[in-house]
Amino acid sequence: MDQHIPVLLDEAISALNIKANGIYIDLTLGRAGHASEVLARLNRKGKLIGIDQDIHAIENSKITLSKIGSNFETVHENFRNFKEVLYTLNIQKVDGILMDLGVSSPQFDDSERGFSYRSNARLDMRMDERNSLTAYEIVNSYSVTDLTRIFGEYGEDKYAYQVARKIAEARINAPIETTQQLVDLIKSAKPMKELAKKGHPAKQIFQALRIEVNDELGALETTIKDALKLLNVGGRLVVISFQSLEDRLIKEAFRKATVIEGTRRNVFSLPSEEEMPKFRLVNRKIIIPSAKELVYNPRSHSAKLRAIERIKE
Repeated sequence: MDQHIPVLLDEAISALNIKANGIYIDLTLGRAGHASEVLARLNRKGKLIGIDQDIHAIENSKITLSKIGSNFETVHENFRNFKEVLYTLNIQKVDGILMDLGVSSPQFDDSERGFSYRSNARLDMRMDERNSLTAYEIVNSYSVTDLTRIFGEYGEDKYAYQVARKIAEARINAPIETTQQLVDLIKSAKPMKELAKKGHPAKQIFQALRIEVNDELGALETTIKDALKLLNVGGRLVVISFQSLEDRLIKEAFRKATVIEGTRRNVFSLPSEEEMPKFRLVNRKIIIPSAKELVYNPRSHSAKLRAIERIKE
């Protein structure tokens, strides 16, 4: 199994602007790559809360973090419910929130989880194994219309309909059970010129299924809204995304928070203090991995980091 290497580590830590006595949340704890660096910068008054919907990530992270300090909590939960987690911990506001939206290397490398199109496993793709919806259920029960929609919207695959139709035809005879069966169907639905292109032909379809199984975009939208409300003045939200759908959603949410919507007032009058935005963009231009990082961590190639800071109540 590959060692998990946190993406944009230095850039994320810099963007958080950590205060030694602050309260920080890592909403996507994973193997605690980013969280370890946050915890190492806190004093005894500071606190780290790590949340992950993958119980394997929680178990591994506890071991890693306990070697650095004891002022942390780990919680097995979907990040969309982090408000409730803070409530149970009696925490009202925080100084920084980090989200790394990539599927962690161990999840990809654990072939049994069914995330990867490069190894054969039962179709699953659940980040949280307590959930009932799996990729198997979607592939074998969704209509051609619904499959086409998710492959088109979430995978941005131009052969969404052809793949959906091929799946529907195949499952008449027997259920589609494994990742390899699905990969073969995807390949059979696409023309040779498409198969000859760089990149794996199943990548976008697998991405679409993973997003649908885990309601990733719905969870992200809810979480960003809540995160902005729960930041202290000077607190920052840092988000690392890996695909265009997520990045567009983050960019739009940050834009809304940092601009003043037009009013019917005299266009020449300056906005009052109350009308001024409560947030500012930390980086106007997205931050991407350096050439050096791309060499030692190829999985970082599509990563984009955006950060926003609360500047007033």
